[in-house]
Amino acid sequence: MSSISIADYKAKYAKPRRSKRRVSVKKERVVSEGEATLVQHLKTYNIEFQSEFKFNPERKWRADFHLIGKMILIEVEGGIWSNGRHTRGKGYLGDMEKYNSAQELGYSVYRYSTEQVKSGKAIDEIRRLIG
Repeated sequence: MSSISIADYKAKYAKPRRSKRRVSVKKERVVSEGEATLVQHLKTYNIEFQSEFKFNPERKWRADFHLIGKMILIEVEGGIWSNGRHTRGKGYLGDMEKYNSAQELGYSVYRYSTEQVKSGKAIDEIRRLIG
């Protein structure tokens, strides 16, 4: 019988250990029903926009939509009836900070619920805004 060192045994037979360190996986953003509907409405009326617009160079905040050539940001607020992020304390406070920052930078911020987008109220108001 031959002897084998522990290092040789591990190299030959042991399964590699998984690292306990978490690997950051960038999640793909899921577009809400309200946002998808508003995209279609904006395209229908040939309103130029940029989605996921980073309006503050010092923060990671993004607005759902920026109307190109205008200082107008549009937010579609989801989960307002289901105790979603926008209606709970921490999320609500974060939204206030974000919207106040946008206004301080000269943007007008308009907020719509998914229901307002689906009913056409949002696009009607947006069309009036841009004349």
